[in-house]
Amino acid sequence: MSEYHIPVLLEESINGLNLQPDGIYVDVTYGGGGHSLRILQRLQGGKLVAFDQDEDALQNLVDDERLIFVNHNFKFLKNFLRYHGISKVDGILADLGVSSHDFDQPDRGFSFRFDGQLDMRMNQSAAKDAITVINEYDAVKLGVMFREYGEIQNWRNLAQTIEQARGTQKIVTVTQFLDAISRCVPAKIEKKYLAQVFQALRIEVNNEMDALKAFLESTIELLNPGGRLVVISYHSLEDRMVKNFMRSGRIDGKTEQDFFGHYHLPLEVITRKVIVPDEEETFRNPRARSAKLRIAERNANGGE
Repeated sequence: MSEYHIPVLLEESINGLNLQPDGIYVDVTYGGGGHSLRILQRLQGGKLVAFDQDEDALQNLVDDERLIFVNHNFKFLKNFLRYHGISKVDGILADLGVSSHDFDQPDRGFSFRFDGQLDMRMNQSAAKDAITVINEYDAVKLGVMFREYGEIQNWRNLAQTIEQARGTQKIVTVTQFLDAISRCVPAKIEKKYLAQVFQALRIEVNNEMDALKAFLESTIELLNPGGRLVVISYHSLEDRMVKNFMRSGRIDGKTEQDFFGHYHLPLEVITRKVIVPDEEETFRNPRARSAKLRIAERNANGGE
């Protein structure tokens, strides 16, 4: 298996699953297979279901009869588990970041470091790419996207600048896009700003927040009592959603009470303090710098 992607917080996340040798587990972001391979090494008679919508991940599949691979978005987790006759699992792992492989492929358009098509599709058969977003969204829609998904301060000016630039020439490459927005980029924080811009575009193209919401909400029903939900997030938007969900069982973070004032908490948070990579890991793998690991366990009583 090639070095397609360096897994982040590998030992911490695998330990967080509290693996049982005969259990059934899910890795919803297979990528280079690093996390999945480590899970398989600890299973004896158990089973692993792995998801990845990126066809490039197919090159990393291991030949193991205990592995079921699903080439679809993890928002369809519940549907495909049912298709394979699985109603309950003992642990679910999600590494939400974009793979190292995708960032390093110029033709995928995920990085501002390389020129190439403005693509950014994780599912390469999807209809909408970043070219569509940049050239067809009006300034209002672009502005909301940059404000909500990139947390960009000058979002209004950025959106209007893009709208003006594409009136002269269609924007189809990373270089054309960078040239178009150059006057909006603050010199002192250029790399951070561009990372936020590209993050916003990627989230919009792949409908990431809605997919994450659908995925998280399906996990409670799928986890056995005592089963673990392990999630690695990379930016504040997804981390906030994961934290709220693990604490309350709801995306908005609101806790529900019954008639007698008892809280309905389907999950118990294991990581009272978020786990982050140490200096050695961030030195070896710069992608790990923004990673945050959170772990929760399905309450034995179902949260009732």
